[in-house]
Amino acid sequence: MRGRAFKSWMVIGCAIALAPARTSAEEGFDTEHIFGFMIGTDVGNAGEREFQTQTTGRFGKGGGAYRALEHEVEIEVVPLPNFRVEVGGTASLHDITGVPEIDDRRQFNFQGASLDLRYRLLDRNRAPFGLTVAAELHGDRIDETSGAKGRMYGTEFTLALDRELIPSFAIGAVNLIYQPEWARFEVGGVSEKSSTIGAAFAGLVRVRPNVLLGGELRYFRQYEGIGLGEFSGQALFVGPTAYFQLSERSRLTLSWSMQAWGRPVGSSANLDLVNFERHQARMVFGINF
Repeated sequence: MRGRAFKSWMVIGCAIALAPARTSAEEGFDTEHIFGFMIGTDVGNAGEREFQTQTTGRFGKGGGAYRALEHEVEIEVVPLPNFRVEVGGTASLHDITGVPEIDDRRQFNFQGASLDLRYRLLDRNRAPFGLTVAAELHGDRIDETSGAKGRMYGTEFTLALDRELIPSFAIGAVNLIYQPEWARFEVGGVSEKSSTIGAAFAGLVRVRPNVLLGGELRYFRQYEGIGLGEFSGQALFVGPTAYFQLSERSRLTLSWSMQAWGRPVGSSANLDLVNFERHQARMVFGINF
């Protein structure tokens, strides 16, 4: 299943990359949506509105079969200069069999809702680099990892920086991430608190007027408690990203990431498949209206 999905994404990417270039492509970069698992510092122009769908797949745990898909529908608006608001709703699909410490489950559910706020502090065109702060708040009724029912709340705080490395050709970005999470599960009334910190790096180059190709490298450390309490594990993800400007108003981003190294606490394993997945993939489609 993972192999067929990956081949399908490659076919889509190659077809778009070989399509005739559009003359309306911008010379510079708009980094708002070009990355897969990361964010850029651009937030759009005041008055802009966008519709976006984001599908994220996570595959592979420490045993058995693990597949989790999330499909999020989002509306983005820019009410003020340098300030963007996004609201979204997410549905999830879980197919889990024989994974240690996770109940077998095959289900499709409405997962929850989110609110994403971003404010650009520095414009890359007027400063040495772009700088944006973001906070994504979410409330869920389904745990994104196990699929168990309950009440889950969390926030992802991100500090994003980006800079054109070669004008109109190459762009680089850095994200610093902090994610506190709280959950209370329906079965047994068990409560859990956790937090994750991370650093991510990305680089993209323009290979055609409307096509960017590159990669992302992300490192995470997970802890018990929302205040970075007891250390639980760490993981390093690496993989390619492709961005396609389909038309003046529509776009597509494809990204895949593999855990290249990791280690859960108290283990000598070379991967952390307790706190993280083996593979992650993301497809984002958006359109201005």
